[in-house]
Amino acid sequence: MTTSNLDLARAYFQAVQNGDMAALGDLLDEQIVWHQPGTNRFSGDHRGQGAVFQMLGGMMEASQGTFAIDKIHSLMGNGDLVAAAIHFTGRRGDASMAMDGVDLLRITGGKITEMWLFSGDQNAEDAFWGN
Repeated sequence: MTTSNLDLARAYFQAVQNGDMAALGDLLDEQIVWHQPGTNRFSGDHRGQGAVFQMLGGMMEASQGTFAIDKIHSLMGNGDLVAAAIHFTGRRGDASMAMDGVDLLRITGGKITEMWLFSGDQNAEDAFWGN
């Protein structure tokens, strides 16, 4: 694992927190595979930048623009993998969620090629997003 993978992960989270879609496009491989957990409307494998951006846009729309990663507790690297302990939040009408999670990024050739997400309370996240 090189420091550059941790730097790339930091840049990814900064782009997410700033809503910088152009920077995200530069960081995500065109053929990225994104594994979204749970049994909600956004769950499943999303393949390619277009599908990932569509999912993220849907999350922002469903949460009325409030879905956010508000804290990155730590970043840890192992080879081509970077694990991030995070905290995320969102509101939708009277419903809200706030929980810890882990994002696991595979970085190959300076791009994020695969992403796995884990939620501290998957049932609560599923209930928030709905079907």
